[in-house]
Parts: sequence; structure tokens; C-alpha cells
Amino acid sequence: MAAARLCSLPLWALCRRGLGPLTLQRGYRGDSPSESGKDLLEIPLPPWQERPDEPLETKRARLLYESRKRGMLENCLLLSLFAKENLQHMSEHQLNLYDRLINEPSNDWDIYYWATEAKPTPVEFESEVMAKLRDFAKNKNREQRLRQPDLEYLFEPPRSQQ
Repeated sequence: MAAARLCSLPLWALCRRGLGPLTLQRGYRGDSPSESGKDLLEIPLPPWQERPDEPLETKRARLLYESRKRGMLENCLLLSLFAKENLQHMSEHQLNLYDRLINEPSNDWDIYYWATEAKPTPVEFESEVMAKLRDFAKNKNREQRLRQPDLEYLFEPPRSQQ
């Protein structure tokens, strides 16, 4: 009888109650009182998976795309400009760290807050790449960062790293 009740529940209900193998709850908590049951909008996201066999050029192209298409303007600008400046010079290990950083957290605001130091970065995301992103976000040269970079730079010969 209990198994039949569990099978009839939607997946989000299993995750919320911690009854299934997926106990991670990923969603947006609104302003409703927590006891109302209307305070969580479930947004099912697939878990991040490392891609160890992905060729480096494919990984760079995918990360460039994912840096540009974030769903919030602040991160689109920050990450696309960061990617333009850094992806070509990153090692495979650094690319994997960047991939995890921009794709594992379920909330893009977290990435933005960590990069701008509005909130501390969790230990699992603290890395040399996160340090580079924080430094980039400080915009020490006071560059105008009002739009994403054009893609023509992809067809230019790479500049040597300073």
C-alpha cells in the first residue's frame, strides 16, 4: 500500500520528503510562509556531470556558449567577457573547474554573488578559477562592460597571455 502511494507521487514530492534516491532539493524559495506549502517553485535540473572524454576544443566551445547564455544579464556579461579573456589560456584542469563552477550550482545568482564577493564562496567551489573570476569581476582597469563580446574574436589569432 505504501509503495503504491509512493509511485503515485510526483518526483518532486519524493525529493522534497527525502524518500527517494534523489534527496537534493533544487528550486526557488519565494516569499510565502514555509508552512503554506506554496513557497517552493520546483525547477527540475539535471545534475552536473563531468565530461572527462570531451575534447578540449569542444569543451572550450561549449563553455563559451554556456558562459554567454546564462539567463540573467549580469552573469551573461560577466562570464562571457571572462570566457573571452581566459578560456583559450586555461589548462584542462582549469576548464574542468570552470565547467563545474558555472554548471553545478542551480542558482546563477550564487555564482554572481561569489564572483562579486557579496557572499562567501563555498569550499567546494573555491579554486584558482574562482579566484580569477573574482579578480576579473573587480574590473581593476575600469573597462566598460556593457555588452557581451562579439564573436569575431574567435577567428583572430590568439594573443599571448600577459
